[in-house]
Amino acid sequence: MSDVERKHSAGLMRVNHVGEVCAQALYEAQAMFARDESTRQQFRQAGREELDHLAWTAERLRELDSRPSLLNPLWYAGAFAMGAIAARAGDANSLGFVVETERQVEAHLNGHLEKLPAQDQRSRAIVTQMRDDEIEHGDTAKQLGGVELPAPVQSGMRAVAKVMTGTAYYL
Repeated sequence: MSDVERKHSAGLMRVNHVGEVCAQALYEAQAMFARDESTRQQFRQAGREELDHLAWTAERLRELDSRPSLLNPLWYAGAFAMGAIAARAGDANSLGFVVETERQVEAHLNGHLEKLPAQDQRSRAIVTQMRDDEIEHGDTAKQLGGVELPAPVQSGMRAVAKVMTGTAYYL
């Protein structure tokens, strides 16, 4: 890849790494405040599965001679707060938050597959596997009773994600 393509791939993978930092925070908070033990265990299991994504994106950033976001502590804290709020709204809403989050992440990852340089097969393989896993997490949350979140909540989630992704690409 050219330097420009490598830097672009690194920016996209940094965004994906931030998403995985946020996933850790969300699932930790949701597990901490879940009311039902089986829901708590589901959040913990999903968080463990997301650790692979965190490791893959961190490794890919190193391979691209880049670094994680400088704002990772901020992203983690914000995501933890959002997960706690979702969980405090009840397990069905918390699971619904996962459903909507994973729906938005799927769209985001599909966009990255379109934007990644064609020759960056390593990043493409990581993003494809992550997308498939995120779809499964959303489906599981829906099967466990996740409810559809109100449109204003979904819009708010998209707005927060847009700020995060736009910033994390560079920082």
